[in-house]
Amino acid sequence: MLKLVLPSGSLQQGTLDLFAAAELGISMPDSRSYDATVDDYRISSVRWMRPQEIPVYVSQGLFDVGIGGYDWVIERGCEDTVEIVAKLNYSKRTNKPVRLVVAVANDSGIDSPQEIKPGSRVTTEYVKIAQKYFEKLGVPVHIEFSYGTTEAKVPEIADIVVELTESGSSLRANDLKIVDTIMESSTVLMANKDSWKDPQKRRHIDDLVTLLLGVLHARGKVLMKMNVAKADLDAVLKVLPSMKTPTISSLSGEREEYCAVESVVEKSGINLLIPRLKAAGASDIIELPITKVIP
Repeated sequence: MLKLVLPSGSLQQGTLDLFAAAELGISMPDSRSYDATVDDYRISSVRWMRPQEIPVYVSQGLFDVGIGGYDWVIERGCEDTVEIVAKLNYSKRTNKPVRLVVAVANDSGIDSPQEIKPGSRVTTEYVKIAQKYFEKLGVPVHIEFSYGTTEAKVPEIADIVVELTESGSSLRANDLKIVDTIMESSTVLMANKDSWKDPQKRRHIDDLVTLLLGVLHARGKVLMKMNVAKADLDAVLKVLPSMKTPTISSLSGEREEYCAVESVVEKSGINLLIPRLKAAGASDIIELPITKVIP
């Protein structure tokens, strides 16, 4: 049975939603509790912790499996001491990877990292990553750990920020511009090395990954079902996208000249797709939500 550690803070609600959609609903005594349970024999316990700590505790074997940002795996020096099992592309706003960036004030006169002056003051939560970055850049700087409100420290307290951003909106709101991207980071599922080598635990981890990725693969997709006259089938298939190829089956009874067609498609653009399908000859068109897609 697996001991899970999950991220509190900005990723907590997204994690709760992901597990609920995977039929692994997380129960907590109250909203302030750090201990939780999942009604599944494969999961013995759940603990909420700050993402900064999760790679270290998984590496030490205090937990079998953890979910957190790959940026913190790198920052805490755990890239070789935990097993990265899967990318789980979800975050607090989108399903896209986030970026760790170098940003400066709009009026700094700096447009590229090569223009950063020696001795500049850098503020960041990612001290080790920033140190390696500026050493590689060949620019000596003074790096201070930031306890939060990092963007607000430029220009009075710091000259440069190294900060994680999803859309860049917070940086822009604080009159900052991005001059370089150090790395992209996704939410990842990581495992303790010994747990990953244990056959039974590995089966449970694989099951967990299958369910969670199934939910993520289904996001933004719907199942389209329709009836199509065989004479119009080629025209409809030219319009209808699919993950591989649409499923086609004959109708029973006296409607042998028709077939049933179904396909999983992206929900975005469905308002354009449905009229095109109807114009191509499809009828009885149904759009159905889906919760999981298992490749």
